[in-house]
Amino acid sequence: MSRLVILGSANADHVMSFEYLPAPGQTLMSKDYRFEHGGKGANQAVACARLCQAGNRIDFICHLGADGIADQMCQSWHDDGIHPDGITKVNGLSTGTAMIFVGANGENSIGVSLGANASMTTEALEKHQTLLAQADWFLVQLETPTTTVAQALKSAKKHGANTLLNPAPATVLGTEIYKWVDIITPNETEAEAITGIEVTDENTARLAAQMLHQLGPETVIITLGSRGAYLSCSEFEGVVAGVDVKPLDTVAAGDTFNGALMVALSENLAMRDAVEFANRAAAIAVTRPGAQRSIPYRHEL
Repeated sequence: MSRLVILGSANADHVMSFEYLPAPGQTLMSKDYRFEHGGKGANQAVACARLCQAGNRIDFICHLGADGIADQMCQSWHDDGIHPDGITKVNGLSTGTAMIFVGANGENSIGVSLGANASMTTEALEKHQTLLAQADWFLVQLETPTTTVAQALKSAKKHGANTLLNPAPATVLGTEIYKWVDIITPNETEAEAITGIEVTDENTARLAAQMLHQLGPETVIITLGSRGAYLSCSEFEGVVAGVDVKPLDTVAAGDTFNGALMVALSENLAMRDAVEFANRAAAIAVTRPGAQRSIPYRHEL
């Protein structure tokens, strides 16, 4: 049995669909509106839970508000098999919220209010040290305070976990954090934010990957949307092609990729095979609307 631990955000997503994304100062009428359970951390935890084999344990460390939305989320995660030990409801705070605009081509723009996610401080992290110490694999993103992210990576790594950092959303980080990271998974925008290199093709992806290796991670995976992912590790260097699908909604595609990647690696797949597995999972997700409801189950792959 492998123990997979995710630390991150949980948000109530309010989603509106448009023919195209509004420009600054422009008001458009939405074609529809829906409410979703989202947040990068929660999406990745759900992806892990739905894609892992029976017997593995998924723990999600997060802060929610003490509200009805949090109750709904907890029940949904329980149904997917996520253990509740790392979930805390914080009195006096609201559950995180995201406003998502989706264009007809599947592209999206997202604004986030952190709410209870912002209360995941290094002090709050202390009560979760047992979970971090027991983790075989640990995955984290950047919708919780970066000081907490750094501390969690350091703690998990010191206890022997394999660590993955999905540096999303794009944020400038100190270089210290990267020495606790085994695998880093930025998209093109996030890779540019870290390295200063605009990733437009395989050559620029290779340059960005080289710079990311110099920071510390042994494995660099730059996700390239429909083109797949650029993988740079000891076993392989190059593009692992994506699956050709017609995208409907790209919300949670990257989160599905990251959760699927960690599941595949926990099952001892070779790195290139793990990226292919993750590409397939993300390809299914983009053909469906929504965040967590778009994430596939193992049998669908």
